[in-house]
Amino acid sequence: MIRVENLCRTYGAGETQVIALDNVSLHIKEGEFVAVMGASGSGKSTLMNILGCLDTPTSGNYLLSDESIKEVHDESLSAIRNKKIGFIFQTFHLLTRLSAQENVALPLRYTDMPKQQASDRAMAMLDKVGLQNRAHHKPFEMSGGQRQRVAIARALVNNPQVIFADEPTGNLDSKTSHEIMELLCSLHQQGHTLVMVTHEEDIAAYAKRVIRMKDGVVIEDSGC
Repeated sequence: MIRVENLCRTYGAGETQVIALDNVSLHIKEGEFVAVMGASGSGKSTLMNILGCLDTPTSGNYLLSDESIKEVHDESLSAIRNKKIGFIFQTFHLLTRLSAQENVALPLRYTDMPKQQASDRAMAMLDKVGLQNRAHHKPFEMSGGQRQRVAIARALVNNPQVIFADEPTGNLDSKTSHEIMELLCSLHQQGHTLVMVTHEEDIAAYAKRVIRMKDGVVIEDSGC
């Protein structure tokens, strides 16, 4: 599913150059649930951004489903993000003026799916995360946990090949955090590939494989 070879990412030049990733190589198989851990500045968010096609490496290669991302131009990267990748963010990134159903259907606007079919699919995804009865509520009318469930439904709506979760419980209390993680575990059991960035040990424990990073380098990989 994911193959990274000698991945490097630097910012700046000369004395101000920062090495965010330093020759990172790893493979993630289809159906895995992987947590990427590390302190601030470890490179985990940079790695996530490259894997999610939100950034490009300075050198090295990244293959997603055997397709090299290195030479892909911006327009094609957008298409890859929309068709192959689902995102879950710490701050939800829901549009406040839209209902839950409309937020979930948003990625489908960039496909040729008919509007009614898109609406029906969004409702099905809300049902999958247990929020069908909140479909017409707006984000400010929902709790943090409910908003994250909406975000998870949106990540699923295009049936992506892989879901990237960036600190998915960072804005939630402990009880709600574990409810969200139970939902992610359920998705993994259904066959979804999940890659999650977190700095919390108890959250990482839900994953089947943990990759630890420090100073832009993988220092431990429980899958090896």
